[in-house]
Amino acid sequence: MQAAYLVDRGVVKVAGDDARTFLNGLISTDTLNLTPEAARFGALLTPQGKIIADFIVAEAQAKDGGGFFLDIPRALAKTIVGKFNMYKLRARVIIEDLSETLGVLAVWGGAATPAAGLGYSDPRLPGLGFRVMLPPHRATEVAAGLGATLVDAADYEAHRIGLGIPRGGVDFAYGDAFPHESDMDQLGGVDFAKGCYVGQEVVSRMEHRGSARTRTVPVRYEGEAPAAGVAVVAGEREVGTMGSTAAGLGLALLRLDRVADALSRGQTLTAGGIAVRPVKPDWARFAFPDGSEAAK
Repeated sequence: MQAAYLVDRGVVKVAGDDARTFLNGLISTDTLNLTPEAARFGALLTPQGKIIADFIVAEAQAKDGGGFFLDIPRALAKTIVGKFNMYKLRARVIIEDLSETLGVLAVWGGAATPAAGLGYSDPRLPGLGFRVMLPPHRATEVAAGLGATLVDAADYEAHRIGLGIPRGGVDFAYGDAFPHESDMDQLGGVDFAKGCYVGQEVVSRMEHRGSARTRTVPVRYEGEAPAAGVAVVAGEREVGTMGSTAAGLGLALLRLDRVADALSRGQTLTAGGIAVRPVKPDWARFAFPDGSEAAK
């Protein structure tokens, strides 16, 4: 079992009498039925349905003071606090950025469960393991207590990429991507049965019309890794953008209709001159272009 302290993650707390309904009316996941036993994946969207920030929402036990804690990209913690305060109006909530005192430890590759701090299974995919919110100085102690080897955050990145899970800011751009484009609909990040939230109409329309043509998908390459941000092309036609890479596997934001057309013509996809091949992960329920590889 391995554990890594994720230096890029921060924590935002939302507490108060109205915290549950306040969050439920804003974000893409249902917090009315959220319990301390199971965290949820979600996002705050723009009114146009684009992702401002995605996060994991965990509820603390009442005996530990209660409240909702967002495991969020640290660089976006202040942005989310500002957005939540803008929507606050008369709601009885307190919103705090706790990123200076709390961080996130990811643990994977074993059957142990959290023994300290606020622990929760990663709701996106079982293979991602679980996470613990804790003061940074306790990471080594908690990892040892779990019987996990503390490794570098780069090892967790390689694990994430190997599972085909997108990461905002490198595999898709915050403020410019819809939830479907970052696969949130595939990974439990959008509740299509809940009531209204910011951006809900656009996201619901994309779901019911099946109009999401762009997706973040795994790609396989050999040898040197393509650089993040370079265009993925088929011949002279751009079909997407390369994202993160590790050990022969990467993620790319691709126009799947254009990729399907290219593959049907026998064209090779390249990123920075390096051949890449789409790979369908086990968790993906959307249609992949013919000619894509299956996950191994």
